[in-house]
Amino acid sequence: MNLHILHTEIQEFISNHLNSDSASLLLKGTDFPLVETKDIIEQIEAKKRCEKKLPTWFHKKNIYYPNKLNIEQTSSEHTAAYKSGLVSGDIIIDATGGFGVDCLYFSKVFKNVVFCEIDHALSEIVTYNYSQLQTNNIITKNTDGISFIKESNTHFDWIYIDPSRRHHSKGKVFFLNDCLPNVPEHLELLFKRSKNIMVKASPLLDLSVGIGELKHVKTIHVVAVNNEVKELLFILEQGFKDAISIETVNIKKENNEHFNFTFEDEKGIESKYSKPLAYLYEPNSAILKAGGFDSITNQLDVFKLHKHSHLYTSNMLMDFPGRRFKIENVIPYHKKELKKLAIGKANITTRNFPETVEQLRKKLHLKDGGSCYLFFTTDNENNKIAIQTIKAD
Repeated sequence: MNLHILHTEIQEFISNHLNSDSASLLLKGTDFPLVETKDIIEQIEAKKRCEKKLPTWFHKKNIYYPNKLNIEQTSSEHTAAYKSGLVSGDIIIDATGGFGVDCLYFSKVFKNVVFCEIDHALSEIVTYNYSQLQTNNIITKNTDGISFIKESNTHFDWIYIDPSRRHHSKGKVFFLNDCLPNVPEHLELLFKRSKNIMVKASPLLDLSVGIGELKHVKTIHVVAVNNEVKELLFILEQGFKDAISIETVNIKKENNEHFNFTFEDEKGIESKYSKPLAYLYEPNSAILKAGGFDSITNQLDVFKLHKHSHLYTSNMLMDFPGRRFKIENVIPYHKKELKKLAIGKANITTRNFPETVEQLRKKLHLKDGGSCYLFFTTDNENNKIAIQTIKAD
């Protein structure tokens, strides 16, 4: 850490240039002899990325930022707050601390938090920032988390681990066996130190693959923010062998959308099907990732359009974990029929349909946007259809 970066005039410069062009700043240079221009630009770029993702850090004075890659890889405050609502107790250890966002939120629900980060520079930055954020129950350790757990005699209420998805020889990875540390390889050790383990995994990981790699999976949380899946959280409980619960959440500004089911129930459910009725529903991205497609018709008073379409319909407007639309027209997919609608602009979605959005735009000469939403899909009689809708919210 170059503590000169924290001088008042440099901090003011950083705050005043958050929207400045980095290349221009680098070319122009700065007048601070004790800090290189590139280091100031690094602070500017990292802080800018925190404005919406980490507002607590962004609005706190004299925060020291790591490089922007560390900010991109860290949890957001939205997801960190969600995780802290899943755990509690006297002591938790974060074996892969990173920028320390999760630990700050764990510190609100645990008496003691142990933060482990193997990177010396990052660990030093986090330790300093915690002092600025006035936390007094987080112990920071500049060490490998797995080694610390192995050498420790402490029994933790929870172990949290977010393995790096950047492998030294394979590049970007998402299978847990390829991540560093290799969590499946260390499960026996981890269960010696805690009965409860939370593993954060890549949103790209198939849930069934994750279950196969791990042991004693009790719950999987699929976490989306504004309809973009950000995290998969595998909750492991020592000795657990019952049905695995899948809990999905889409965190939004106004409210959170929740939908839960189990894999066992999902396998045994036969969906109810119907042609498009008065309203159309599209599940949020967390549900689409989790695959609870038949459970939706079992739990909600809606019908599915087709086994593989993952769109739903009803006669009455229902609460639904996703987008809701009022159906205006249902049209057979023929170019002549579509031209009769005289639509020049529309938002297009395809589900279980042979053509892409780009192909449809080109073929139908449709511009993007407007209040019209067109869904191109297949109905329960295997007919290709277009559904013209407007938002029902």
